[in-house]
Amino acid sequence: MPTNKNAQLRYQILDRCFSDFKRKYTIEDLINKVNESLYDLTGKEVKLRQIREDIKYMRDRVTYDAPIKAYPTASGKQCYYRYEDPNFTIYNNEMSIEEVNNLRSTIQMLGRYRGTPANAWLEEVISNLEYRFGVKANAENFISFEQNDKLQGLEHLSGIIDATVNHQPLKLHYRTFKGHEFETICHPYYVKQYNNRWFLLGLNDEYSTIGNYALDRIVSFKKVDVPFHNNTEINFDTYFNDVIGVTVPKADIETVVLRFSENRFPYIVSKPLHHSQIADLEERTITIQVKPNKELNQLIFSFIPDVEVLSPQSLRDTIKEKIEENLQKYLSMQNECTES
Repeated sequence: MPTNKNAQLRYQILDRCFSDFKRKYTIEDLINKVNESLYDLTGKEVKLRQIREDIKYMRDRVTYDAPIKAYPTASGKQCYYRYEDPNFTIYNNEMSIEEVNNLRSTIQMLGRYRGTPANAWLEEVISNLEYRFGVKANAENFISFEQNDKLQGLEHLSGIIDATVNHQPLKLHYRTFKGHEFETICHPYYVKQYNNRWFLLGLNDEYSTIGNYALDRIVSFKKVDVPFHNNTEINFDTYFNDVIGVTVPKADIETVVLRFSENRFPYIVSKPLHHSQIADLEERTITIQVKPNKELNQLIFSFIPDVEVLSPQSLRDTIKEKIEENLQKYLSMQNECTES
């Protein structure tokens, strides 16, 4: 997505062309019109692909939501471009005082993520909002978000999101936690954040299954010129409803009951572990309906010693075994110190 002054200049020129109902601008006319002004100022020219990308960008609801429509010429061999609404312009956006304040707050929050390489893409979003609406955030910061600029893989985030939005297949060079490296073609469908980590979910071209790729395990990636396989099976709006985290096992939903200590229980009530959570205030227990996975196990461990798994028995046994394994490490260390 373009962020420079040349891009803004092109939008201004195209906006004037689309607003001119006295003339019919074909794609070639638009290229020539942009180049007339751009070359005089920068000595550069644009090609057909750039103008098409600019039109797509201006049509996007997130940017200008411009009602640009292609109409056939009299000969029927070409099209000319014009706004459907003759009163529309990308620089005519009147907002109420409440809308201005809401936008300023949004820019304020987004601005907290500025200044890091991983979030360079936000510069465009914020700059576009400020330029388009003439609204800037307050100079003083009132909000802080948890973030770790040293997390690996964040440099991939912008490119991964761009490929996902534009249905661009990617060849991933991936390294597992055990150090095994491989390459695979992925058709990106969805990007999700969990516990300060980012994950790409997409179709694995080799196995025709949905792969889950942590961005901090992606060594590199590049675009590949293969047909994109559309997602026709998974509704990602509900895909993660029955789990905690990003791992969706092929398992049944189970009723998980956890008992918490007196001190920890109010925290769990105020910050539910899952949207299905039901709390029993007298017993200090919470019940959730989920598919057990590794993220659930890790979450339970984060509350030890203030939590006890009551059911299901299989999960209780798993947690019990892990606690015993960990205890053995401490006991063996204690014995070594005693013997020495």
